[in-house]
Amino acid sequence: MKEKILLVDDDELLRGILASMLSDYTVIEAGNGREAVELYKKHKPELVLMDVMMPVMDGVAATKLILEENPKAKVLAITAFAPIRGKEMLDAGALDIISKPITRKKLNEIVQKYLDMSR
Repeated sequence: MKEKILLVDDDELLRGILASMLSDYTVIEAGNGREAVELYKKHKPELVLMDVMMPVMDGVAATKLILEENPKAKVLAITAFAPIRGKEMLDAGALDIISKPITRKKLNEIVQKYLDMSR
């Protein structure tokens, strides 16, 4: 069975591109932090790729709520603003920061690294 990844980004076009890069996995998509928290509770994905700056609820708040739900959840921040907002995400409990833009190869290497940690 394919591992589930929750992909959270308010940019629908970018979300689609990232989802296609992750075609080896079951990708669940969310457009904001609130939706991400709801989908996390419903699907219990092995990994969350969380954008930082989003409407409704940002990635920092969503990461905190997901980790309240499951302290062992693996959340990776994915952002074009790593130098500015990266520390906030790490303080919220994200394991790592992925800078946008990213190549398919690099994205899959990072995702696999964190999925392998849970086996």
